[in-house]
Amino acid sequence: MMRKFILLLMFIIPSTVLAHVSVLPNFTNLVEEHGAAVVNISATKTSSVNGHQVFPEIPNLPEDSPFYEFFRRHMEPFHQPKKAEPQSMGSGFIISDDGYILTNAHVVESVEKITVKLNDKREFIAEVIGTDRKTDIALIKIEANDLPKVTRGDPEKLKVGEWVVAIGSPFGFENSVTAGIVSAKGRSLAQENFVPFIQTDVAINPGNSGGPLFNMMGEVVGINSQIYSRTGGFMGLSFAIPINVATEIADQLKESGKISRGRIGVIIQEMTAELAESFDLPEANGALIVSIQKDGPADKAGIEIGDVILDFDGVDVVSSSDLPRMVGNTKPDTKVLMKVLRSGEVKKISIVVGEMQGDEASASSNKQDKPIVDSANRIGLILSELTAKQKKELDVNNGLLVDNIKPGVASHAGIRTGDVILGFNNKEMKTVKQFNLQLNKVEDGRNIALLIKRNELTTFITMKLNDDKE
Repeated sequence: MMRKFILLLMFIIPSTVLAHVSVLPNFTNLVEEHGAAVVNISATKTSSVNGHQVFPEIPNLPEDSPFYEFFRRHMEPFHQPKKAEPQSMGSGFIISDDGYILTNAHVVESVEKITVKLNDKREFIAEVIGTDRKTDIALIKIEANDLPKVTRGDPEKLKVGEWVVAIGSPFGFENSVTAGIVSAKGRSLAQENFVPFIQTDVAINPGNSGGPLFNMMGEVVGINSQIYSRTGGFMGLSFAIPINVATEIADQLKESGKISRGRIGVIIQEMTAELAESFDLPEANGALIVSIQKDGPADKAGIEIGDVILDFDGVDVVSSSDLPRMVGNTKPDTKVLMKVLRSGEVKKISIVVGEMQGDEASASSNKQDKPIVDSANRIGLILSELTAKQKKELDVNNGLLVDNIKPGVASHAGIRTGDVILGFNNKEMKTVKQFNLQLNKVEDGRNIALLIKRNELTTFITMKLNDDKE
């Protein structure tokens, strides 16, 4: 009966539809061949405070002393050694047969003891070779030889919709296998400027961190690092660090134990469609410069606020998130050629990349009393020109202070009292008259972009002019 039913379906369903029906993948061979290179990692830390006793020591009394029994009973419990308890649990994978293992930095940082458990149940104490918080990569090592190791793949060849497999220890359940597809590539996450994450729908939970993400050929293409969750558990969004990023970090950690990154001393902003229109650009590509560190590499090279970096060392900067990774991966003191868009003209600028040290703060403004003209312009702003003292405090040549703001286009766009307007559509603003003349030339319905300095931050804010609405 079933056979007749299947034959009937073959006549009813068009052959073109049947040709596109694929069999679900089988992961058994992948797991059997490559699962042995995946390890369980438990990091422990003794519960004493800084390794010191927190109660006074038992006096050195002879056993026949009348006080010996009192101190033994009442103080000795405080001195019983406390057991070391797991502080974090995660996964990792062996990248060389002599014991080098990749995992996440957050799995092994700030711990006293790291235990690595292999697939064959052997356990080893691991040494941390180095960690990098910015990419969340750690390289550790165990003393063993002839170990199974993974094969590294090419994340650039991954396609959205492709099947991928994760092996790890979620919630401590060792050698757990989950599968899904690549949901997106090159994802940028908040506070993660140096990693173009692979987004998947593979079930990842606490304990999977540091484990491998395999393609269907059994090659590692990423390290499972983060999940998006409102509950603490898997919700269909997980993120992996591409293996090529991890390998570059691991090589530096193995060689020197630390990471050296390039920097050019700028703060950038995403080029939106509204900003592109304001600057008369055909496409919303590139990284928009909104702040430049004084005497930094970009400043010395002649980069200006409002410049749009389109190309860095021969590679297109499609999104602003591309630039930090490109610069960070460049060796300090390297001379690089950039293509920069300035006032509608593409310029080639040579820059010597510096070395990343740390974040530096810029000066903040203090509002000073001065005469205010109570007359709002077309977008609802009441402006005044900066005093010499304010310019010095803000470290700017020119600018206009927002003294007051009335309901209108600017207030809806997010402009605030106390903001300093440095530029209008990528042009420096020196006087209120100049600003209002420029503003009145813009046709209704067009976007404009104001370069705003607010406290220590500088950013472009766009707004569409519409004289018929507030």
